[in-house]
Amino acid sequence: MIVSLLYKVTRKLLTVPLVLLRRGTAKDAELLVLRHEIAVLRRQLTGPVRFEPADRFWFAVLSALIPRRHWLKVFPVAPGTVLAWHRRFIAAKWDYTARRGTGRPP
Repeated sequence: MIVSLLYKVTRKLLTVPLVLLRRGTAKDAELLVLRHEIAVLRRQLTGPVRFEPADRFWFAVLSALIPRRHWLKVFPVAPGTVLAWHRRFIAAKWDYTARRGTGRPP
């Protein structure tokens, strides 16, 4: 799962420099969000929409490029959900459970 997440994120990040070099970054970021939402919906034509970790990460990254007053119009989820995803990604980065050993230290 981590490898597929890294692959998808890397693939998406290759398109970001092209967007950032143009004028109207917020507008272009909104278009990227909407295109990604369409890709997710096409992938899941039947049943409820389920966003994968890569989708959540992509929306959280693009949320920094879009003014908050436009979030309700742009994102397919509530603004609080996007902020919660972002908080989880940041918390996972600073989580040192992998370094901690189990039990009492020597």
